[in-house]
Amino acid sequence: MSASIEKLLESPRIWRGRNQTQRKAGLPSGYPELDRHLPGGGWPLKALTEILIEQYGIGELRLLMPALIRLSTEDVQLDYSEPGWIAWIAPPFQPYPPALQQCGIDLSRMLIVRPKDPGEILWSAEQALSSGTCAAVLFWAEQLDDQASRRLQLAAEKGHSWAIAFRPMAARTQPSAAALRLELHSSSDGTRVHILKSRGGRPTILNKLL
Repeated sequence: MSASIEKLLESPRIWRGRNQTQRKAGLPSGYPELDRHLPGGGWPLKALTEILIEQYGIGELRLLMPALIRLSTEDVQLDYSEPGWIAWIAPPFQPYPPALQQCGIDLSRMLIVRPKDPGEILWSAEQALSSGTCAAVLFWAEQLDDQASRRLQLAAEKGHSWAIAFRPMAARTQPSAAALRLELHSSSDGTRVHILKSRGGRPTILNKLL
């Protein structure tokens, strides 16, 4: 196989059917039921994930926490000599360090960025993703068009980082280059996760995952 073909097949934008290596390429989410429905067996690394929510605080961070703990404390398939930074860009709340530390997050690997201008949120995310030093970049953006999502996807690939965009439910009908799009719905029975789009997978609904 030529070097050019090998390089092409290494791209996370290429899905290789039921290849077992591909199926094990994801970062385990900590939720076996969710991992069974993700083509890589976990969160897609070096890619953009979108999480659409009705309102903040319905379990979106709890869904990510097992993976973020690993990324802040281990060298997880991202070519770093040490755990990468976990960047939070424009969170709508003040992260509570004692609670994060109690969960197992290494606070020394956390960065909180608060751009003065909302228009700088996507720029900040793109810079953090492409830097090659962030294992994950979480950002909260009201606006994220198809072109911007493609730039962020490319930045995540370039920096070997995981991009997580939190967006309002109204974004459901907008096109996106994200490798994975999820919806979270809260009810008295728990939080339901709806996989809207999964590169190489299929839409599905997971009830009472959280």
